[in-house]
Amino acid sequence: MDPTRLPLRDVHLPPSPSWWPLAPGWWLLAAAIALPFIAWLGWRTWRMLRRRRWERWFDAATAKESHPERVAAISELLRRAARRRQAGAELLEGEAWLHFLDGARGHAFSDGAGRLLLDGAFRAQLEPGAVAAANALARTRFLELMEGRR
Repeated sequence: MDPTRLPLRDVHLPPSPSWWPLAPGWWLLAAAIALPFIAWLGWRTWRMLRRRRWERWFDAATAKESHPERVAAISELLRRAARRRQAGAELLEGEAWLHFLDGARGHAFSDGAGRLLLDGAFRAQLEPGAVAAANALARTRFLELMEGRR
């Protein structure tokens, strides 16, 4: 072998790095984007399931045969929801109770179908249409109070 000539080969570059698996910084970025979205989605799902549970509770409690019993059940549920919303609200009576139920929605309880809640549970006969209107109005307000909306 000739000492002036060394057996050298061509330079071979290593292969370029693969895109997978990702570098740790990309994993952190993906987690920073995905975790808040997953938390938001879980929160929305929890609220939806909770609202459905309240709807079923309201519908089951107001599924009474006689109209006065149905109005009494509606009033009881609204008082429970009012207690959850504001301490002492379940103790209101008469016009003050109806104005509390009105909230920021207008006068649907104090001037409309909701007036039935004042004495409807004590009447012998009630019109089915009036009870149905009060029930729909009370169901909406019940869900608002349970969710914490004014």
